[in-house]
This record gives sequence, C-alpha cells and structure tokens, in this order.
Amino acid sequence: MGEDTRDSTSSETRETLGSIFEKLGLAGWLAVVASVMPALGGFALLGTLGVVGPWLRGHEVIGVVLYVSAFALFAGLALLPTYAQAVLGGWAFGFAGGLPAALLGFFGGSLIGYEVGRRASGDRVMKLLEEHPKWKAVRDALVGGEQGAGFWRTLGIVTLVRIPPNSPFALTNLVLSSVRVPRVAYALGTLVGMAPRTAVAVFLASEIEGSLSRDAIPRPWWFWVSAVGVSVAVLGILYLIANRALARVVGDGAAACAAEG
Repeated sequence: MGEDTRDSTSSETRETLGSIFEKLGLAGWLAVVASVMPALGGFALLGTLGVVGPWLRGHEVIGVVLYVSAFALFAGLALLPTYAQAVLGGWAFGFAGGLPAALLGFFGGSLIGYEVGRRASGDRVMKLLEEHPKWKAVRDALVGGEQGAGFWRTLGIVTLVRIPPNSPFALTNLVLSSVRVPRVAYALGTLVGMAPRTAVAVFLASEIEGSLSRDAIPRPWWFWVSAVGVSVAVLGILYLIANRALARVVGDGAAACAAEG
C-alpha cells in the first residue's frame, strides 16, 4: 500500500515537471543547454590555453578585440563558461590587459544572453508564474511586481545573485531575463557582482602563465599558497555575505506570500 502511494506520488511529480517543461517551451530546452554546454566547453578551452593564449597575445589589439567579441558571443549563447574565458584573458594579456577585456566580454555576453532568453521565453514564464501565485509573489518580492520594487533594490539583488563563484552565468541569464528583470539593473548588477571572481581568475591565470615563461623569476612556494588562500578566502566571504542577504530577501518574499494567502 505504501509502495503504491509512493509510486503514485512519484508519477505525479514527474507529470508535473513534464507539464512545466512543456509550458516553458524553447526556454526549457535552453535551460538544459545552459546547464550542460558551458562545462563541456570550459574543459575544451582550458585544454588549449597554451595555443590560443599566445595566438591572441601575438595579434595585440586585434587579439583583444577578437577575445572580447568571442567571449561575449560564446558566453551569451551558453557555449563557454565565464571562468574559463576569464582564465584565457589573464593567460593571454596578463592582469592589466586581461581584466578589462574579461569584464567587457562577460558584460557583452550577459546582454546577448538576456536578449536570447527574453525572446525564447516570450510570455511563457510569466504566464506560468500567473498560474502559481506564490511563485509570482516571491518573484515580485525579489525583482518587483507591477508597481516595481525600485531600481536600487533590484540592482542589489541581481548583484547578490551574481557574486557567488558557483552562480551559473548562462542559466542565471536565462532566469533573470525570463522573469523580466529590467535591463539596466540586470546589466549593472551583473558587472558589479561578477567583477570579484573574474579578477581572481584573471590574476591567478596571469601569474601562472608568467611563471612559465623562460625569463621569469621563480616564485617561492609561499607566494602561491598565499595567493590561492587569499583568493579562496575573499570569494568565500563574498559567497557567505551574498547568500545570507539573499536568504533574508527570499524570507521577505515568503512572508509576503503567506500574508497574501
């Protein structure tokens, strides 16, 4: 009897998920692509750093332009992850040149990803939210309803969402665009929130590439331990701060749901 009940519940859950996926249409398939492709592309890119990095560096200004353009396109289409492309920027151009190039790259990629997600989702996601009032109440508490939650609040929330190092760039683009986060707050929040982890990736990559050059002065072991330790500590602190702040916001949203019944 208990097994029959569990089977029935499991079947209903599968049907519900399948129904939601069907309602999402193209946006659902894009979510699958955004969850799988960046990881695969990232391993491929990291495996070719020794070839692609020197090639870009050898083309100087044109190399930077190609890097930024490719970064924006591949990240925006959910084909490559931002961390691997940030590493490539540090490897090819050093920290001083790689950081602004990487920032421009993922900023452009976020805009491309926003437009792709917005057009692919259409009104499907918003209609789905209308069918689930509690979901919609949480969404409104996070990014504003018809009356709007205010530019600075939305900007702050997008920034918090982007800060954690494990925040998936492509999937987050799709979600934020599908629920119609305002473009300006979305773009600025993405730039501010992702800057710290991008800087860490570019810095470490530039240091590693520099240490491998023939005329480089060998770095002592404690330098690498300190660099990695400080980087992990900084990202960890930012992660905790962002998660706690988001938990408070989501808690407010849940409270609003309860108040509205």
